[in-house]
Amino acid sequence: MEMIASLLQAETMVTVLAALAAFATVITVAAPFFENDKLASRIKFVATERDKLKAQQRASMEAGASRLRDKQGTGIYAQLVQMLNLRNVFESETSREKLRQAGLRSERHLTMFLALRVIVPLVLAIITFIYCSTTFANRFTPGMRVAMAMVALVVGSYVPGVGVTNIINKRKKSIKGAWSDALDLLLICIESGMALEPAMQRVSKEIGSQSVPLAEEMQLTVAELAYLPERRKALDNLSKRTGLETVKSVVTALIQAERYGTPLGSALRVLAEENRKDRLAEAEKKAAALPPKLTVPMILFFLPVIFVIILGPSVIMVTGAK
Repeated sequence: MEMIASLLQAETMVTVLAALAAFATVITVAAPFFENDKLASRIKFVATERDKLKAQQRASMEAGASRLRDKQGTGIYAQLVQMLNLRNVFESETSREKLRQAGLRSERHLTMFLALRVIVPLVLAIITFIYCSTTFANRFTPGMRVAMAMVALVVGSYVPGVGVTNIINKRKKSIKGAWSDALDLLLICIESGMALEPAMQRVSKEIGSQSVPLAEEMQLTVAELAYLPERRKALDNLSKRTGLETVKSVVTALIQAERYGTPLGSALRVLAEENRKDRLAEAEKKAAALPPKLTVPMILFFLPVIFVIILGPSVIMVTGAK
């Protein structure tokens, strides 16, 4: 009882409270020195993962380049291009850019394209001349046969370019259809704390089921971000390979965000919203253009049937009465 009474005294309680306050003050001041530096460890982890990703992408690109060097210079197309010196005649940066947009990036594809620009016109001209000389031998004079062969030669010179253009249009359609979803996924990855390279790597794996060309372009961009010394060059290559204005606007925003240090999440959020609005406007435009397109089929196919159904019984009755 005496001990409890002594503890309840004012002097004792003040002493105990002062001791507790001093102890709490020491703990508060010393606690930050005993905590682990989570930010430094996280930055170190991100840097390690980025270096690992760069090493993997660089190794894959070097392996592909070595395989390409082994195959280069073999095959009938390469021999034809080398024999006729077609690289100096047809090769240009425009041809390379078109092939990149078509997904044909290797040197083998360029060699084949240059060879086909010579083979296709000659084959088409020969077939046309033989066909005119056999089937229409009585109708066409020798001069007309030569003229038809020349026309086929000119038309055949445009065939490889038209084929590449069709491939480009199909790839653009596929990329444009999946770009909005890819942009939303990229925004989610960026806002979750991922860097640009692993975010694009993750999005390329997820978007592959919807658009294989877009997944390929994003994988190639990740590889170029790890391989090229300038990140701006890698992003510019993405816009050039796709050839779409929506991709170009996103690439411009990413370049400016990295240059001026603005948050990528805010820029991507605005672009994703604008892209969704553009898709909605394009859908409304297609819906508004549907009635004029249906006018001609309705006139050709629906109205005659309606006239037959309405006027048919009357015509049968009139002809039967007569």
